[in-house]
Amino acid sequence: MKRRFVVDTGPLVAFLNRRDRHHSWAISQLAQIEPPLATCEAVVTEACHLLRSAPGGAGAVLELVHRGLLSLPFQLAAETDPVSRLMARYSNVPMSLADGCLVRLMELKAESTLLTLDSDFTVYRMHGRRVIPVLMPPRGERVDRISLAD
Repeated sequence: MKRRFVVDTGPLVAFLNRRDRHHSWAISQLAQIEPPLATCEAVVTEACHLLRSAPGGAGAVLELVHRGLLSLPFQLAAETDPVSRLMARYSNVPMSLADGCLVRLMELKAESTLLTLDSDFTVYRMHGRRVIPVLMPPRGERVDRISLAD
């Protein structure tokens, strides 16, 4: 059985931005993963926002969707209640909408691994108690949060 992946904002940004400190790691990981990678529209929105000043940045994110390298199987309208509960449960972290959508997507695609740079996913749990399988850079290279202020 083919290993499936869900992708967070950080690896997408790192993949598309050569100046990102995790660019080499993202390139290396994505070279080994057979597409498509599942994600949610909140992640696409964050990635477009973070890459807005990079030449072709937002367009490159949308091109990944257009070419089928990213799939968007998550529908927030159908998952509003579970995502709201997750965001309330992890309000002390705090959990962003994108993170809530990804945790819920991981619950729906339990056989998947989450590709992320965000150590909050080591705190979040699927179905209240199951650890989320993650693939992230080695501990010394990990980042805790992506700043949307950049």
